[in-house]
Amino acid sequence: MKKSLKLKALLITLVGLFLSIGAFAQQITVKGHVKDATGEPVIGANVLVKGTTNGMITDFDGNFTLNAPKESIISISFVGYQTVEVKAAPSVIVTLQDDSQLLNDVVVIGYGQVKKNDMTGSVMAIKPDELSKGITTNAQDMLSGKIAGVSVISNDGTPGGGAQIRIRGGSSLNASNDPLIVIDGLAIDNEGIKGMANGLSMVNPADIETLTVLKDASATAIYGSRASNGVILITTKKGKNGQAPSVSYNGSVSFSKTQKRYDVLNGDEYRAYANQLWGEKLPANLGTDSTDWQDEIFRTAVSTDHHVSINGGFKNLPYRISLGYTGTNGIVKTSNFRRFTASINLAPSFFNEHLKFNINAKYMNGKNRYADAGAAIGGALAIDPTRPVYSNEDPYQFTGGYWQSTNSTSNFSDPDWKYTVNPNSAQNPVAALHLKNDQSNSNDFVGNVDVDYKFHFLPDLHVHASIGGEYAEGTQTTRISPYSFSNNYYGWNGAVTQYKYNLSYNIYAQYFKSVGANDFDLMVGGEEQHFHRNGFDEGQGWDPYTQEAHDASLRSQTAYATRNTLVSYFGRLNYSLLNRYLFTFTMRWDGSSRFSEDNRWGTFPSLALGWKIKEENFLKDVNVLSDLKLRLGWGITGQQNIGDDFAYLPLYVVNNEYAQYPFGDTYYSTSRPKAFNENLKWEKTTTWNAGLDFGFLNGRITGGIDGYFRKTDDLLNSVKIPVGTNFNAQMTQNIGSLENYGMEFSINAKPIVTKDFTWDLSYNVTWNHNEITKLTGGDDSDYYVETGDKISRGNNNKVQVHKVGYAASSFYVYQQVYDENGKPIENMFVDRNGDGIINSSDKYIYKKPAADVLMGLTSKMMYKNFDFSFALRASLNNYVYYDFLSNKANISTSGLYLNNAYSNTTPEAIALGFTGQGEYYMSDYFIRNASFIRCDNITLGYSFQNICKSQAYKGINGRIYATVQNPFIISKYKGLDPEVKSGIDANPYPRAMTFLLGLSLQF
Repeated sequence: MKKSLKLKALLITLVGLFLSIGAFAQQITVKGHVKDATGEPVIGANVLVKGTTNGMITDFDGNFTLNAPKESIISISFVGYQTVEVKAAPSVIVTLQDDSQLLNDVVVIGYGQVKKNDMTGSVMAIKPDELSKGITTNAQDMLSGKIAGVSVISNDGTPGGGAQIRIRGGSSLNASNDPLIVIDGLAIDNEGIKGMANGLSMVNPADIETLTVLKDASATAIYGSRASNGVILITTKKGKNGQAPSVSYNGSVSFSKTQKRYDVLNGDEYRAYANQLWGEKLPANLGTDSTDWQDEIFRTAVSTDHHVSINGGFKNLPYRISLGYTGTNGIVKTSNFRRFTASINLAPSFFNEHLKFNINAKYMNGKNRYADAGAAIGGALAIDPTRPVYSNEDPYQFTGGYWQSTNSTSNFSDPDWKYTVNPNSAQNPVAALHLKNDQSNSNDFVGNVDVDYKFHFLPDLHVHASIGGEYAEGTQTTRISPYSFSNNYYGWNGAVTQYKYNLSYNIYAQYFKSVGANDFDLMVGGEEQHFHRNGFDEGQGWDPYTQEAHDASLRSQTAYATRNTLVSYFGRLNYSLLNRYLFTFTMRWDGSSRFSEDNRWGTFPSLALGWKIKEENFLKDVNVLSDLKLRLGWGITGQQNIGDDFAYLPLYVVNNEYAQYPFGDTYYSTSRPKAFNENLKWEKTTTWNAGLDFGFLNGRITGGIDGYFRKTDDLLNSVKIPVGTNFNAQMTQNIGSLENYGMEFSINAKPIVTKDFTWDLSYNVTWNHNEITKLTGGDDSDYYVETGDKISRGNNNKVQVHKVGYAASSFYVYQQVYDENGKPIENMFVDRNGDGIINSSDKYIYKKPAADVLMGLTSKMMYKNFDFSFALRASLNNYVYYDFLSNKANISTSGLYLNNAYSNTTPEAIALGFTGQGEYYMSDYFIRNASFIRCDNITLGYSFQNICKSQAYKGINGRIYATVQNPFIISKYKGLDPEVKSGIDANPYPRAMTFLLGLSLQF
């Protein structure tokens, strides 16, 4: 038996040795050399035996030596070159050809497309990176920090909230500064409706293929009146001809929490400080609790996101269908956002692709539950921390069982309702969240059909027609308890409803022709757009004792309807000589119903020149340089979005409820004439741009630098007018001018590329200077216009103004005087005009909210199947009014106890030591440098392939990843968050830090 086993073992060993010798005999040593089209060796090219992990990279001479099975396939690849596959042989010489697709990639522009290498305007196209995009609830999140010259500041941390998007600064003062949004060729109305923050909200980020930003006038002028603030073109994903159906799923679960909280006194600290102020003679008893009111309103929020898409294509019918669901819970209790999206794209073609259709339909349903964040956060920071959240004692039955400072009352019909809230006290923040139910429901549908016909008898001529529209409706319903702070006794049940629909149709002809070294692209067309909006408010409080409505808002008195129309004609000529010298000219004529017939039409031309320096003989053979192009551009764009569709007409409007006239027991609304200006005309922005695009090492390093100057004339400006000259003290006029100029630089590089490890790096920096050069028809250097949000202290005080010679919305304050230790002396300011009196004439312009410099850095590293990425943003010299400290600065007895109620303060205010003297809150001491570096996201992922693969099924590919969003901010600013779009830091909804786990699958 033992001999038999030994014999079997010997046989197995011999057979294994024979097979291994046979296999080794089929291995060959492949020696090769890799060069480019000019004969130069390619260093660091990836050489891989296809279907295996056996590979290496070429050395400094472009050589490699690799053992490979005979008859196997060797794959050679390198960044910027087309991949080559050859059969394994003892000696191979491989020539890599330039990947011209890098330069010939088609970029979507206004009414057409252009090769990336033929662009003459300042245009930046990005394809969202699935590996490094972070958490993207809204399309605007994909732009943040990614493109030079583009600033994206989210309004706050509200779930589903909007953002302020600025391209090269704002070009207007009173008209809109938002860029034009174009989705799949259809221009969208930027104004949101109830439940939808802006036009970008209706697009699921997972459906976006590319985002293209048009920045200078030579690129945007083709859109005329709507393009003064730049254009964002969104192209959604589509199917492909002949593609087998494929299903993709993306899902995630996330956990959000506050990143930072305000530091206010706790109960014990407050009692100790009160005893320090009053001793034993407290003005009223303090409580015995120590309530952390911020703990009571904030939470760890759990959210989910799911998206499923099906792509495919029959012979001549590519299609894509997608469904998405986003469920975001806010870190302030009760707040949430729910969004359902659906989209479909069909792109059939006929007659051997001479006739092409592109059909898009998108739908979104959004539901919001809004937290009264201002009341809740403001209340949490101000309310007495020695009090409990709830109380069953008398008189808190009149506040729903929530503790609240109260007053006795006999003002209500019900004689038993003997107490009400103290309106001058801080409100209970938990009650503010739970006694107000504020919800919205919105629906938005966008659809368009594009038709492109290439003439059979003249294939160089195309006719393109498009028709599309948008319909949206939203209702925000607000129910407030009669036990609430804001509507005690009466409560409130009301709704605000808004509708809008837009129609758009255009047609243009495009002719392409090459004659020798000359290439022509001529396009002419026309377009018409109609925008309609209407809505109404209705609601009422209720007197439960008399069973009567209270303070009713009637639909018949609040209903409104408005509309405006744009009619346009446009044309463009692109000309290329010797594939080196480029020329672009565009012209657009816009007619707007917002102006009178005498001023209705605006003319918007642009001109751009390009020079492909790399194609010149003296650089053509410089192999290290892969691209070098000079761009010069000039153009004029217009602005007519002033928010009033009939500002030039003498109209009567309905007065508010304080101007009603009684007939018997019924009050009827009256009408009044509205201020109007029949001389209103187009606000126009002229832009000059110069840019240089470059590339090295066959596209391994690419980038560009741009300089620009923008001047806006005939500003649509709200100015003061002499009393009696019109029906208001202010009126919109074309007065003033504004300048923006700056520099942009961006670079993308692959510092390391090996067989197993790749590192992608991108960086951009923007410097912008904004200055008002004219505000009035005269030369009054002291003239200014108050603007911005009011601050917490004082009576409707504002600290921002528009003033000639300074940036828009600059801070206008007193210059603080300090003692020898550098501590501010309360209410002591510099007498700047030297008249011996401190008054408003001593105020001066000090800093501005907009940053001087913006930077963005994105890094992505891939090792085998792992990926690691992060994104950083920086903002330099953006200033903020520190409203939190200003509001808490009075730490005297009158500051902490007023109107029979205690209010909380902060250790920072106690250290400051102000006691409420004069206009201390108008000091430049509260204007703080809020420069910061923010980490937007950090992501670690692992990709896998061919799960469940079989002969009949190709298997499942996918990726699992973890992301932390907003993990840290580096800033000297002591407030909650240095990124404040308005410049006034007052009780914002905090931006959360979020931890996310995600899964992507491709079936």
